[in-house]
Amino acid sequence: MMTVSQPACDGLIFDLDGTLIDSAPDITASLNEYFEARGWPALEVGFVAEYIGNGPRRLLHDIMVELALPSDDATVDRAVKGYLEAYNRTPSRHTVFYEAVKEDLHDLHGQGFMLGVCTNKPHQLTLRILDMLGIGDLFTAVAGADDVPACKPDPIHLLTVAERMALPAGRWVYVGDTAVDQKTASSAGVPFYAVPWGTGAHLDVEPAYRLTRLADLSILRSPPEERGARI
Repeated sequence: MMTVSQPACDGLIFDLDGTLIDSAPDITASLNEYFEARGWPALEVGFVAEYIGNGPRRLLHDIMVELALPSDDATVDRAVKGYLEAYNRTPSRHTVFYEAVKEDLHDLHGQGFMLGVCTNKPHQLTLRILDMLGIGDLFTAVAGADDVPACKPDPIHLLTVAERMALPAGRWVYVGDTAVDQKTASSAGVPFYAVPWGTGAHLDVEPAYRLTRLADLSILRSPPEERGARI
């Protein structure tokens, strides 16, 4: 892998869905609760996973358009409300961490990294899920889509998290799995690392910025001259 030349890193900010957790099964179950009550077709997890990453309204709108369901603003608004009510009732019944993520987050935190979350999920729901999964106390700052003036891919979302963490410019990175995450990092002028799961494997990133697991990020605590040829 290529050598990474950025300064030693103080902070790591993560996307949530598709990056730290596989929440597609719970999202799908909540969507299906609303869809089935209206006689709409049941959705498969793999299908829903392709639309996750832009927040609930875009999720519903894009799926409804794809299935040729009514997609006017009022219908989408009602669907978002019903979906979120269902999701809030059981937000983590089927959600799991990707391989070694929980252990690696604890290790990275123990190494002195400050950790944050920047997600297009609703803010209070995000906090609740993090706590239910037992990792809420690892993060210095968390910002859901409705906790900032504009959400991803607008860079203000990511930069707001970094500001709340008091991270110096040039000493933090963003980690995600989607083109939205990648665009957000690019717009914010910060390095972007792609995870190998979710949709991360399909992103066009240089080899040095493609992770095999989150533990790879531990090398960023060292100055560039001590990192050798691999990350």
